[in-house]
Amino acid sequence: MQTTWTSTFAWLLAASAAFALAWASPSESSVMGQLPAFMARTLDRQPVQVPAGLPAERTLALITFRSSQKEHVDGWVTGLNLRQDSSIAWLRMPVLNDPGSVAARSAIENKLLSRYPADERARMLPVFTNRDDFARSAGLNGTDQAYAVVVNRRGEVLARAGGVFDADKAQNLRETLRQAGL
Repeated sequence: MQTTWTSTFAWLLAASAAFALAWASPSESSVMGQLPAFMARTLDRQPVQVPAGLPAERTLALITFRSSQKEHVDGWVTGLNLRQDSSIAWLRMPVLNDPGSVAARSAIENKLLSRYPADERARMLPVFTNRDDFARSAGLNGTDQAYAVVVNRRGEVLARAGGVFDADKAQNLRETLRQAGL
């Protein structure tokens, strides 16, 4: 008799533990990261409320933390054929430590203006904030590499790839960009 009750109790305990773990498990967006909400301006001076004001429900954000990572992003732009493929909404998003004043931010923006031609300025969205905090919030593995990130208008990071262009990673990003709402 005691064996039946012990087995029943063990089964109920295991089922309860499974339900508790399923309920407590993180969602996909919390595992991948959440882009913080902020207001920024593109280099052509257009205000953008991120994430709600992103150009599409799914946008490819090419995120850099250092000027030396520009070549990696250029590789993603070329590899994904972004300049010719109008089906992908995308932005360059350099994340820069906030210098603390409007004048210093303007000086940095002017430096960026000198590096990018007029036809690319609408896609350049400098973000002035704490780099480490931004990377942590977005679920990125630090600031030592560039990232290609698919983000929706709720700020949820749906897919990401770090480092230099890779065709397999690019295919995964394309598939995520083309999927209907999850």
